[in-house]
Amino acid sequence: MKHAKQYTSYALGAFGHDAFYQTLSTYLMLFITSQLFDTSDAAFNARMIGYVTLLMTGIRLVEIMFDPLIGGAVDNTETRWGKFKPWLILGAAISSIMLVIVFTDFGGLTTKSPVLYLVLFGLSFVILDIFYSFKDISFWSMLPALSVDSKVRAKFGTIGRLGSTLGAQGVPIIIFPVIVFFSQHFSGTHGDTKTHAGWIGFAVVIALISFLGALATAFGTKEKKSLIRDNVEKVRFRDVFKVLGRNDQLMWLSLSYFLFALSYVVTNSLLAYYFQYVLGRADAYWLVGVITAILGIVSVSLFPTLAALIKRRAIYVGGIVLMLIGYAIFLLAGHSIVAVLIAVGIFFFPYPMIFLAALMTITDSVEYGQLKNGTRNESVTLSVRPLLDKVAGAIANSVVGLAAVHSGMIGNAKPSSISAGQLLNFRSYMFFAPIVLIIIAALVYLFKVELSEAKHKTIVTELETKLKATQNK
Repeated sequence: MKHAKQYTSYALGAFGHDAFYQTLSTYLMLFITSQLFDTSDAAFNARMIGYVTLLMTGIRLVEIMFDPLIGGAVDNTETRWGKFKPWLILGAAISSIMLVIVFTDFGGLTTKSPVLYLVLFGLSFVILDIFYSFKDISFWSMLPALSVDSKVRAKFGTIGRLGSTLGAQGVPIIIFPVIVFFSQHFSGTHGDTKTHAGWIGFAVVIALISFLGALATAFGTKEKKSLIRDNVEKVRFRDVFKVLGRNDQLMWLSLSYFLFALSYVVTNSLLAYYFQYVLGRADAYWLVGVITAILGIVSVSLFPTLAALIKRRAIYVGGIVLMLIGYAIFLLAGHSIVAVLIAVGIFFFPYPMIFLAALMTITDSVEYGQLKNGTRNESVTLSVRPLLDKVAGAIANSVVGLAAVHSGMIGNAKPSSISAGQLLNFRSYMFFAPIVLIIIAALVYLFKVELSEAKHKTIVTELETKLKATQNK
């Protein structure tokens, strides 16, 4: 295969990147609610969980406003290694270190000095989030630089998504066994007891995987030069948001994808709580990782074929319909593990394909914006997708924190201690609200997003014609 080395390198980077994201967006909150604050003072536990949740959400919502500026900084970077790789490695190194730090209690400050703990946690999370953004934006905005051909891009996007799917879905497979292993090794525990040391060991493993994946991408991929890519002007920071606002197709897709991502992340993040506090089967949670990893490989592998047969629009909207069927099975599953796992499979299966359909459309909007606005902005445009995921993740963290507290699923709670009213609260957070949002997402995409594969091909041809004419003058 012509690009085999680059495909593999990009997939390895995606593997580590999404293992990191899954840990940060899903399991950090589980650690905070179940392990970090587990004192005998329930009111103190709930209060501190609330403070940390608000802190994380506030930081991410403020920081994401800088993501397009980070994209602008990447676009304006010129080095012998290209504009993406320096930020990719630096972002991976610092964010990996900070991931381990936020999984600590800062030497017992959670109880000795809660206010100081909140200050240090907040500073650490700010640093983590900023450098994670540099890594995230530089990694995914490499796509339009690897090729201007939609078909080649789709291959890079597909193999990248395959890696990210395995990375993300590998985490639920290993998380509890790894935590138990390190708990036994460092804390001398027995059985399936999980300790703080076990969680830190897990964070170290994920941090290493993330950094090594970034190195693989940095050393194994190559930016492709072309006439279209050479048509670049440095974007002024004050013009970054103006560039994005003028790209109407990017904006409509952003609205749809945000609603979709928020729905998915909330449900996915609460799944571990569902197994632990509703089903009382935390021991069976690893099956979620196995099922989603296998289905993820199948789903991503099918994307190029389905994209050729029925195009991205049908994949995006049809995938959401399939996810709604998954939601329906969840609501009817009761305490049946088999039914719940079937629901998990149906709900998750279309997710990688929907992500790819959105990613490819965002990538193609680079040329759409270039034709419409006269300048090419790769990282600024591609920064939108990470920004949307981070907004969704930030809001989802708050929702998860609220759901855990309002449903009594904190500390050492057991399934038997969850009342019927609390269970209804939990279902509202995990199922009912996300269902409404994901339906709106499908309608927005169906009626407002017009940037198809055929339209992008026409845009590329028109751009090449215009640029050649300008060059020959």
